[in-house]
Amino acid sequence: MPFTRCLFLAALFLGRLVCPALSSGTVVVLDPGHGGIDLGTKWGGVAEKTLNLSISRRVEKILKGRGIQTAMTRRSDIYRSLESRAAVANGFRRSIFVSIHCNSASRRGAKGIETFYCGAQGARLASSIHRSLDNRTTTPNRGLKCNGFTVLRRTSCPAALVECGFLSSRSERSLLTTAAYQERIARAIADGIIRSLNR
Repeated sequence: MPFTRCLFLAALFLGRLVCPALSSGTVVVLDPGHGGIDLGTKWGGVAEKTLNLSISRRVEKILKGRGIQTAMTRRSDIYRSLESRAAVANGFRRSIFVSIHCNSASRRGAKGIETFYCGAQGARLASSIHRSLDNRTTTPNRGLKCNGFTVLRRTSCPAALVECGFLSSRSERSLLTTAAYQERIARAIADGIIRSLNR
């Protein structure tokens, strides 16, 4: 067996293969939406800010397990301005930015996932994440949408904002509060990020 193949198999066995994204120096900046005094939406006693942080932590753990360098705009229940969140991503030489949220609507029957972007670079990242979410969930696909949200408009790198489901929907809220569904969403987001990085 060639020596290089031996090294490959040894690295695979040890779980130490480096993702191309790491060698390229790209940092994935995860932004758990809201926090601190900003609860986000709140339904049935569930605050969006708490779910956003929980899902973001799961995404980070998956990415780190794949050898990808990460940063987060917040790691605890604190308030950060929208501009300061974008500034975290802009502080790295090469980065992508993914903001994670849960949705709400006055119509209680509203359900589904949707992903937002601003600009061509963001569209490619958002498309990759949204396709992965659509493949891994059975909730309605509300589509990929262009929007000038501050955190997307103020970032100089590819950026996307993910709405993981509606807290105003009793059935989706029940799912989003479970560890199993949060993990499914997190894996879908992470897979979409990785696919985008490896293009």
